[in-house]
Amino acid sequence: MNMIEIKNLIKTYDNRRVLDDINLSIKQGETMVIMGGSGCGKSTLLRHIISLARPDSGQILIKGQDITVMNEARLVEVRKRFGMLFQSGALLNSLTVGENVALPLVEHTKLDRKIISIIVKMKLELVGLTGFENLMPSQLSGGMKKRVGLARAIAMDPELVFYDEPGAGLDPITTAVVDKLIMDLTKKLGITSIVVTHEMKSAFRIADRIAVLYKGKVVDIGTPEYIRNSKHPYVNQFINGAPDGPEPLRRSKDDYLSRLTSFDED
Repeated sequence: MNMIEIKNLIKTYDNRRVLDDINLSIKQGETMVIMGGSGCGKSTLLRHIISLARPDSGQILIKGQDITVMNEARLVEVRKRFGMLFQSGALLNSLTVGENVALPLVEHTKLDRKIISIIVKMKLELVGLTGFENLMPSQLSGGMKKRVGLARAIAMDPELVFYDEPGAGLDPITTAVVDKLIMDLTKKLGITSIVVTHEMKSAFRIADRIAVLYKGKVVDIGTPEYIRNSKHPYVNQFINGAPDGPEPLRRSKDDYLSRLTSFDED
């Protein structure tokens, strides 16, 4: 069963087609990694899937419901089924670890504070941070902040969790720890995970399938093994980090400026 179906999705900013007729299906319970170079459209695609942007045309179906035609009230209800791990962790520095994890439960449920406290402890235990409730974010390492962000992302038992560059700013060992958590939680909790990254090792480690974007299009999709052996020239260049290929080392100033957009920095 497909959790998400993206059909003929198009989005243009400043006369540049950032998403160019995207078609992509994501199965329930799988980890889909979306990869591609800077400016390829992956962050813009993520914003559309979580309904923070509206396309020019096309559909995004979540469990058969098209979110592109929903009003804000309906979108708020749909978003309650989402969890999100932001690139920076996005913890509120004025709140304790426990209060950060509790935030979605406080905002979106009427649960008793004692019940929320129990849920917070359970979620922190799942990410290996038992007993950290009363610490402040400033007392945590970068990896711990990511894990707290992950505990908050799963606080409301979401069906879908989105990860925006989960390994950004982390050393290789800590990145591997976060990757393992993503894999474990996806399986244990039956979550559908969508990971946007250009970290090659992480992508091949955690993905059930990988979709590669180039110039706003999905140019190849398949299992990690399939992508490793892809015959597509750009995919081959990207995963091998080759200086020569469809993406040139040198480009004209006009071409460079045409690809810049404040809507898709990575």
